[in-house]
Formats: sequence, C-alpha cells, structure tokens
Amino acid sequence: MTKKQRAELIQQELEKLYPEVPIPLDHTDPYTLMVAVALSAQTTDKKVNQVTPELFKIAGTPEKMAALEADEIKELIKEIGLSNTKARNLKRMAELLLERHQGIVPQTYEELEALPGVGHKTASVVMSQGFGFPAFPVDTHIHRLMTQWKLTSGKNVIETEKDAKSIWPERVWNKLHLQIIYYGREYSPARGKGEKDFITKMLFEK
Repeated sequence: MTKKQRAELIQQELEKLYPEVPIPLDHTDPYTLMVAVALSAQTTDKKVNQVTPELFKIAGTPEKMAALEADEIKELIKEIGLSNTKARNLKRMAELLLERHQGIVPQTYEELEALPGVGHKTASVVMSQGFGFPAFPVDTHIHRLMTQWKLTSGKNVIETEKDAKSIWPERVWNKLHLQIIYYGREYSPARGKGEKDFITKMLFEK
C-alpha cells in the first residue's frame, strides 16, 4: 500500500467514525479559545474544561484578565500544571492584546505567536478552530499516529505538520486534525497497548 493509499484509507475510516467533530475545548469566542489552548499545554482538555468556566466568569475578556494580578489568575487555574507560568502568560497576553490589537485576537500567525504562551500549535488551533482558516495543528496524538502510520519521519511536530499538509488536501485539514485527535484518545492512547487501534492493523497486517 502506497503512502497516498494509506492516507486515503485513514481519512475514509476517520470520516466513518467521526462525521461530526466538536471542538474539544469549551469556549465562546477566539479569545476564550486562545486562553483554553494556552492552558492545555501539558495537561488534558478535560481538566481545562473543568477550570475555565470559573476563569471565564471572572476574566472572559482581555480587559478583565489584564485587570487581575498574576497571583489572582494563578488561584483560578491552580489545578492545572505550570499554573505559575501560565498565569503570568495570560496576564501579559491580555495586556498585549489591548496594547497592540485593541483587545481583538489577531488573525495572523506572526501576531498570534508574538503573544506570551502562544506557540505555533496554539496559533494554528486559533486560526483553524477560531477563525476557520485552513490549518493542521499537530498535538502529541497526531505526531504519534502519523509516525505509526508511516506518514512522517516523526522527527518533530513541525515536520509532521508539513507532511500532513502535503498528504491531505487543504479542504479537509480543519476537520481531519480533530478526527485524528479523537481517534488517538479513543483507540490508540499513548499509555495503551494499541489493541483497539484497528487503523494501524488495517494498514500493516498482512
């Protein structure tokens, strides 16, 4: 089976499994999405979704977030890993949104990645899920599965993103990256043995 055939089969199977793909992080607008994604680094979406309702009730806009002290933000997100750093980043992110962008989340990678706590993956999620631009954010599930499926060398997430974009047409990126994430969580968790990972078996079992 060629790489192209594997990619087509994977897309077909994921479409059967996940015809609809809700965005995993609860949010109400691009700003709350960006905050949620920034908080999700090295923790689970489930944990973020448990913490953000109270956070957004108090600081659901850049103006309200910037008005808080970092210690106050930390108290609201203390259940999440790296809460010290994330609290400082959220405060400074809000301040810079007000200083540079009139409190509006920008719609370019360059401007997004210039904000504290916003790396390329977070920017890609905001561009894709917040604004609908074609993007292929790569998280650990996608990186791991694309390596398993022999669709990338797996050296780093930047290469994996580039390979994903070259393999699949732009029109499916926004949906497909979420489908792979859902598949990874349900059928091929990092700490599991992969017994349920039928796509990998389908691709490589003779």
